[in-house]
Amino acid sequence: MDLINFVEQAVNTAKEMPLFKSGDTITVHYKIIEGNKERIQQYQGVVLQRSGSGVKETFTVRKISNGVGVERIFPLYSPFVEKIEVNKRGVVRRARIFYLRGLKGKKARIKEKIY
Repeated sequence: MDLINFVEQAVNTAKEMPLFKSGDTITVHYKIIEGNKERIQQYQGVVLQRSGSGVKETFTVRKISNGVGVERIFPLYSPFVEKIEVNKRGVVRRARIFYLRGLKGKKARIKEKIY
């Protein structure tokens, strides 16, 4: 086990990521390589969960695209994740809000935390 932790600490680049949790609406700027061209694609949606710890931490983002729910899992410290912007802070009581999958329309909205 110590060898795994040693390698994780060596690989960890310690990128600065904003603090976000489930229920927040975020925009992930993700680097996409098509052939020899490279571009940055923005993926905006609600964070359903964060899982894992350290270098292996991931988060799931859900968005509605053409009336269909689309979920994508991003590794937090991936070299393809350029930056993460927090658009809205949501008020939820759970760490994993999978109940959003069964809701649609106005019921699927999350109340915004106002500062």
